[in-house]
Amino acid sequence: MKRARRAAGAVAAAGLVILSSACTTARPVTATTALAGYLPAPAMAAGPAPSEPSSTDRQQSLALAALVDTDRWFMATAHAELSPTLAVQHFDCRLGTRIEALPTPALDRLMTRLATDVMARITALRPAEGRPGPVAMEPGRRSCVRLTATRQAQPSWPSGAAALGVAYGEALALLAPDRAEAVRGMGAAIGHSAAVCGLVWPSDVAAGAEVGRTVFAQVATTPEFIADAQAARAEIDAARASGLTNPGCAAERRALALN
Repeated sequence: MKRARRAAGAVAAAGLVILSSACTTARPVTATTALAGYLPAPAMAAGPAPSEPSSTDRQQSLALAALVDTDRWFMATAHAELSPTLAVQHFDCRLGTRIEALPTPALDRLMTRLATDVMARITALRPAEGRPGPVAMEPGRRSCVRLTATRQAQPSWPSGAAALGVAYGEALALLAPDRAEAVRGMGAAIGHSAAVCGLVWPSDVAAGAEVGRTVFAQVATTPEFIADAQAARAEIDAARASGLTNPGCAAERRALALN
C-alpha cells in the first residue's frame, strides 16, 4: 500500500515539477529585483500575535500533516517558490496559458513591486518574537522545504505566503477578469500550501490573506500600478492567444482534489 502511494506521489511530483518549471528553466525574466513598491513604507506597528495555537489550529494542522508525500504535499513543495517573477507560473492552469513562454516585463514589474509592498506590511505587523509554526513546535513534524534554524523559529503570524498568494491572485483577477474566480482560488491555495508544509498555522493563513487583500486594494488605486496593469494585461492576453498550456495541469487538478 505504501509502495503504491509513493509511486502515485512520484508521478504527481513529476507533473508538479513541470508545473513549476520556472524553477529549473531559463525563462526570459526582466531584472526587477531592485524595484521599490507602489506604496510608501508602512510604519512599524507590530500586531499582538497569538502566543499559542488554538485547539482548532492544532486539530486542523494535525489533519494537514496526514498529507505528507501525497499529491497535495508535492504541490505545496512547488508553491514554496514565491518570488514574484516565478510564482506567477503557479497560475498558468487557471489562466489557460503558459506564462514562461513569452517575455512579460510589465507583469514582472507589477508582481515584483506588489510583492515588495506585501512583505513590507508583513514585516511591519510581525512581532519580533511570535509563535513559531508547527514544524518548530511539534517534534517530528516534517516540512516540505528545507529550513534553517533561523527560518524554523521565525514567527508564523501573519503568513507571508498567504499574503503573497492572495495579492498575486487579486492582481491576476484584475488582469484576466474572465478567470477571476479561478486565479483567486489558486491564490488561496498557495497560502494553504504553507500550512500543508507545516510552516504556519491555519489561523496564520487567514491573517496573511487579509493582509494581502488589504495591501492590494491600496496598491490598485495608485497611478503607477494602473499604468503597469494596462501593459501587463496586454502581455497576458498575448500569452493566452499563443495557445500554449502547461502540461502539469492534470497533476494540479489531482493535487487540489485532496484539499
